[in-house]
Amino acid sequence: MNNYQRINPKAPKNIGTRKAYLLGGGIGSLASAAFLIRDAHMTGKNIHILEQLEVSGGSMDGAGTAEKGYTARGGREIEEHFECFMDLFSFIPSLKDKNISVLDEFVELNKVEPIESHCRLVEKQGQKADFSDLGLSKQNAMELGKLHMLTEEALGATTIGEYFDPSFFETKFWYYWATMFAFEQWHSVVEVKRYMERFMHLIGGMNRLEGILHTEYNQYDSLILPLITWLKEQGVSFEYGCKVTDIDFQFAGKEKTATAIHFIRDGKDQVIKVAEDDLVLFTNGSMTENTTRGDLNNPAVLNRSEDKGCFSVWEKLAKKSPDFGHPEKFCSDIDKSKWMSFTVTLKDDDIVFPYLLKLTGDKPGMGGLVTIKDSSWFMSWVVPKHPHFINQPDNVKVLWAYALNMDVPGDYIKKTFSDCTGREMFEELLFHMGLKDKIPEILSHTTNVIPSMMPYITSQFMPRVAGDRPQVIPEGSKNFGFIGQYAEIPEDCVFTVEYSVRGAMMAVYGLMDIGKTMDSVYPSQYDIRVLVNAAKTCLGVDKLPLKNIPLGELLKNTELGKLL
Repeated sequence: MNNYQRINPKAPKNIGTRKAYLLGGGIGSLASAAFLIRDAHMTGKNIHILEQLEVSGGSMDGAGTAEKGYTARGGREIEEHFECFMDLFSFIPSLKDKNISVLDEFVELNKVEPIESHCRLVEKQGQKADFSDLGLSKQNAMELGKLHMLTEEALGATTIGEYFDPSFFETKFWYYWATMFAFEQWHSVVEVKRYMERFMHLIGGMNRLEGILHTEYNQYDSLILPLITWLKEQGVSFEYGCKVTDIDFQFAGKEKTATAIHFIRDGKDQVIKVAEDDLVLFTNGSMTENTTRGDLNNPAVLNRSEDKGCFSVWEKLAKKSPDFGHPEKFCSDIDKSKWMSFTVTLKDDDIVFPYLLKLTGDKPGMGGLVTIKDSSWFMSWVVPKHPHFINQPDNVKVLWAYALNMDVPGDYIKKTFSDCTGREMFEELLFHMGLKDKIPEILSHTTNVIPSMMPYITSQFMPRVAGDRPQVIPEGSKNFGFIGQYAEIPEDCVFTVEYSVRGAMMAVYGLMDIGKTMDSVYPSQYDIRVLVNAAKTCLGVDKLPLKNIPLGELLKNTELGKLL
C-alpha cells in the first residue's frame, strides 16, 4: 500500500447498529476487532469475542509462576516485512508507556538487541558444529530453483519427501529449515515453496538467524496483553467459556448469509440471532486445539478425542457448502500433525545458563534457536531474553525446547519423546548439551518442566490442493468470513502471526466494504537483487563477486537464470 492509500475510511452504512461476532479468541479475532474499530468505525461495545477457554490469545500464550513453573507452547517468528502485523501494532499503546506504540518499543528493542546466532548447530554432546553455510550440493540447489519455478497447481499434494532427493535431508539447510518452521518430510512441498519465496530476502542470513525479530517478553505478555487491554478500553466484549457448536446460514443461489450462532455456555445451549448486516468471523481451526500438559514427573498425554473443537465446527460447515473447504485434509491424521515442546523453570541456577552462554557465545536472549544435529529426537532449544515473563523474578530462569522426531527412542533416555515426563525430556537435553555429569545437581534446582502436547500444531502444513482451505470471504458471502491459519491467503505463509492478522484485515475490509487498500505480501521473489543473493547463498558462493559466477549456466532452471 502506498501513502495515497493510507486513509481514514468513511464509516460504513448503519455502523452504529451493526454488530460483530468473532468466534475464537486468537490473534485473528483480536486483530479483526482492532481493525473494525479503527477502520470501520464500529463501536467496541458492538464487538463480541466468543472464546471457549478462559483466556484470549490462542496459540500465542505464556503463563505460570515462579513457584509452579512457567509454560509457553511456542513463539511465532517475526520479520520486518510482516506488513499487516506492523500496521496493527502501530496503533496499540505500549503497556509501559501509553505515549508510544507496541511497534515503537518492538523496533527499538530489535535495534538495541538484534538476534544473531553464534552457534546454530551443536553435536557430540556440547560441541559446536559447523554452520557457516547451507551445505547444499548443486543438485540440492537446483531442486530449490526448480521449486521456485513450478506452480502450486503442478505440485498439487506432493510432499516434501516426495519432491526432494534423500540427500537434501542431510544438509545444513534442512537442519535450519525444519527446526525454524517445524517441517516434516510428509508435509506439503507447496508450503516450502511459499516460505522460500516469502522469505527469500532472509536466506543469506538463515544460518545466523539474521532478520528474525523478537519481543521483550513471551508473545502473550508483549503482544496479546497490550492488544486485549486496548480492546477492553474500547468496550469490546470478551465472552469466555463459550463453546461454539454450529453456525446457521441462509443460501440463495451463490449468496450465503450467516443467520445464527449456536454455542454452549455454563452447560446450556444458547443461540445468537445474526442480522444480515452484522458480521460473523470464524476461526475454523486451531494449531493448539486439544493441547495437554504434563509436568516434571508426568508426560503430556496425547488427546485423540473425536471432539476437535473448532475443527469439528468446520466439519459441520463444510457439509453445508463446497465453498467452505475440506477440514479432513488437516485434522484427520494426528500422528502426522502432533508436536511437543517443553518449558524448563530453574531457580538459583549457576550451571545451565552460564554454561550455555559460554558454549554458544551469545548474549542472553540474542542467539535464538540452537539445534542438536545428531539428536535422535532432532531437538532444539532457545534461551529467551530474561525475564521471559512479566512476573518472573531475577533468580528464576526459563529455557524452552522441543523435538521433531516424536516416536523414536532418545539417545540417553531410551523412550520416545511422546512418552517422556518433563524430567526425562530435560535429562535428554542436558545430555546433548554436554551436561550429563551435572544432571542430578541441575535437577535439584529445577522447579518444573512442563511439556505441551499439541495434536494439530503442524496440521496447516498437511498436503492440500486449491479449495481445501476456504477463501477468507467465500464466494457470495454477505456477512461471513473465515480467519486464522486455515483460510486461504494467496502468496502468504501459514504458521505465522502475519497470516492471521492479514486474514483479519482481508475479512474486515472486504465484508465491511470500507474502501481501503491493504499492503501486499512483500514480493521479495520478484527482486533481482534478492534472487541473485539467494542463488549465490544456495550455491555456496555468497562471498564471491557476481561477475565471477557463471550463474546463467548454474541456474538455467531458475527464474534468475532465464533473466540472465
